[in-house]
Amino acid sequence: MFKRYLLAPGPTPVPPEVLLAMAMPIIHHRAPEFLPLFEEARQNLKWLFQTKNDVLILSSSGTGGMEGSVTNFLSPGDKAIVINGGKFGERWLKICQAYGITPIEIKVEWGYAVKLEDVEKALKKDPSIKAVLMQASETSTGVAHNTKAIADIVKKYADTILVVDAITALGVFDIKTDEWGLDVVITGSQKALMLPPGLAFVSISDKAWKFAEKAKTPKFYFNFKKERENLLKNQTNFTSAVSLIIGLREALKMMKNEGLENIFNRHSRLAEATRKGVQAIGLSLFPKESPSNALTAVSAPDGFDGQKIYKELRERYGITAAGGQDHLKGKVFRIAHLGYADTFDVITAISGLEMVLKGMGYKLELGKGVGAAEEILIK
Repeated sequence: MFKRYLLAPGPTPVPPEVLLAMAMPIIHHRAPEFLPLFEEARQNLKWLFQTKNDVLILSSSGTGGMEGSVTNFLSPGDKAIVINGGKFGERWLKICQAYGITPIEIKVEWGYAVKLEDVEKALKKDPSIKAVLMQASETSTGVAHNTKAIADIVKKYADTILVVDAITALGVFDIKTDEWGLDVVITGSQKALMLPPGLAFVSISDKAWKFAEKAKTPKFYFNFKKERENLLKNQTNFTSAVSLIIGLREALKMMKNEGLENIFNRHSRLAEATRKGVQAIGLSLFPKESPSNALTAVSAPDGFDGQKIYKELRERYGITAAGGQDHLKGKVFRIAHLGYADTFDVITAISGLEMVLKGMGYKLELGKGVGAAEEILIK
C-alpha cells in the first residue's frame, strides 16, 4: 500500500463533500435547474472576495484571469508597472509583452517583498501609467507583498488601477477588496477554494470597469464585458464548467461555515508550525522577509539538492510538495498548507522531510521538527 499526500501549492486537495457534489449527474449549463446553483456560488464569491462587486467566473486556470485582466483594461502602448519578484511576477511581464503593453518593471530580488517607495517613485515619475500589476502572494518564492500599502499608494492616482494576482492569497489571508480599494482581484479554483483546476475568478471595481470601456486590446474568449452581462443572468458567456461550479457552490458553503476569521487563523497557525518545524531541524526559510501563509519555501541545506529532496518526498513517502523554479531549481523546495489543510498535513510534511533528509545523510534528530510544529499546533 502506498498512500499519497498532496501538499503542493496547486492543485491542492479536494474535500470529499466537494468531490461528491461534482459527481452528481451532469446538467445543462442553460437549464433552469443550473441557475440557482450558479446564483448561490456567485453570491458567496462576493463574501469571499469581501466585495459588493460581482465576481466573474471563467473556465480557465488563474492565468486566464491574469491575461483577461490585461486585455480588458489596457490598450496597446499603455504603460503598466509590473512588480516582478518571482516566476509569477514575470508572468505579468510576459502577458504585457504579448499584447503590446509597455511594462515598467520593478525588479525585486527573489525572497524579498517590493519596497513601497519604489512603487510610489515609479508612479510619480510617470503619471501616464495605467495599471500596477502585482502578486499578493508570490508562489515561487513564498513571499507576500503588502497589498494594502500598495493599494494606498495607487488609489491616489485617478487614472491608474491596481490589479492583484491573489491566486495563492485569497482565502488564505485577509484580502479586503473593497475596503482597501483593490480594482481587480484574481484567484483560481485549485488553491484555497479546494477545487480541481479549471476555474478563474475576477473581481472588478467600478473604476476598473471605466477602463474597460476604453480598452482597445483585442479579446474574444476573455471578454469581461460579455461575461458580466451573462453573469447577471446567472450564466457564463460560453459553456460553463458545470461540475466545477457545482463543486464551487459546495466549497464556498464549507468556507462560510468555517468563517473568514477562522480560515485566516487556521492558515496562519499552519504556516507558523511549518516554519518552526523546518527551522528546528536546522533549515533556513528562503523568504528573507514577509513569508506567505499559503506555503513555506525552504532553502536546501548546503551540499543537498532541493530537487532530490522534493523527489524523495514523493517517491519514498508519497508526499507531493514542490521544487524550486527557474534559478531556484535545486536550491529550494516548497511545502504548501492552504485550502483543505489542517494539523496533520503539517505533521506529515515535517515528518516526511525529516526521514528524507536523514536518509540522504543530513544530520538531524528525528522528531525535533515535528515536536516544534506540535508546540504550535497544540495551542
